[in-house]
Amino acid sequence: MTTASGLRAARRRDRRVYTRSHPALFALLAVTRRRAVARLGGVVLVHDGDAYRSALTRVPLDRAAPGTTGGAVRELSVGGALFDQEGTGHRSARRAVADGLGPAGLERLRPVWREVLARRLAPLGAGRTVDLVPVARELAGATVRALLDAPGTPERIAEAAARAAAAAVRDHLPGPRRPGTARAAAVATARLEALLSSAAPDEEPALRAMLAVAAVNTTVAALPRAAAWCADAALWDQAADDRLRPSLVGELLRVTAPSPLLPRVAAADAELDGCPVRAGDRLILVARHAARAHVDPPDARRPAPPAVSRLVFGAGPHACPGARLARAQLDDVLAALAPYRPVVVRARVDRHGALPGWRSLSVRATRAPQEGR
Repeated sequence: MTTASGLRAARRRDRRVYTRSHPALFALLAVTRRRAVARLGGVVLVHDGDAYRSALTRVPLDRAAPGTTGGAVRELSVGGALFDQEGTGHRSARRAVADGLGPAGLERLRPVWREVLARRLAPLGAGRTVDLVPVARELAGATVRALLDAPGTPERIAEAAARAAAAAVRDHLPGPRRPGTARAAAVATARLEALLSSAAPDEEPALRAMLAVAAVNTTVAALPRAAAWCADAALWDQAADDRLRPSLVGELLRVTAPSPLLPRVAAADAELDGCPVRAGDRLILVARHAARAHVDPPDARRPAPPAVSRLVFGAGPHACPGARLARAQLDDVLAALAPYRPVVVRARVDRHGALPGWRSLSVRATRAPQEGR
């Protein structure tokens, strides 16, 4: 049963992925979060949910500017991509992604990650500990491999995607770049593109690489954190309930906010909650705060409204096309773990990852799976 002390323990543990991996940034966000929109020089921090939604749907955005996802794509590779296109190009790219991540596509992919879960979690039944981070890494790599029909192994794809994201992350955050960052990111992305090389000549390597980066890094960040929340806050009963689990999935994705910040650049003058925005201003859209992850704990019985919980995937025509995949994978992870009622026995923060997450998160079963069925 969930208790107030359990929720506090779960939040305390989860805060460590921010305070130990990105301490300066977390402190900046904590100081400014009481204001819906805060300006710091040429950077506008957006915390409030309504302002966040307006920034994504009403403010003209330069999707190819340096410091944005689209800008990183253009710097690191050749060709357009899903994240910086507009108009016909954007719609055709999203249709291509939707074909692979729609209901039919997920049914094709589901056996891939379920096989990983069955094999990698089996040691729990023998009383051994399991590190969920390598499990999430292989699950993500295997899914990307199947989605893109790529020749690389799941482990190599996941490692290359993590390196590419970590090398490029400083281009997405406030502050100066370190010397050599751009070159390191370009080299890492080239390696990833080589692993994902396709025989189809019309497929853009940048799009494939960015899909891999997004899928791998958000999955590896989210799944272990969600499991830790369940263990610390005693949410396994909700995870085991087929009726409650879909709501719990949405709640855990809301509170973990795998991509806690969305970096954007304004393409024209605008206003957000009374704060003037000038063309060229950098916008740091704080998905974590917009979705109230920092104040409202997960509760499948009283979930946040969908309009709030879905903000972790963005809003408008450029919302994350992988939301359905994220929900399906987490649903299966929770269903696979719940019969064991695992507890966390060891956790170490990833201090070098692109997203706040665990470098290792080892769990141990507290009951045999047949007892939980």
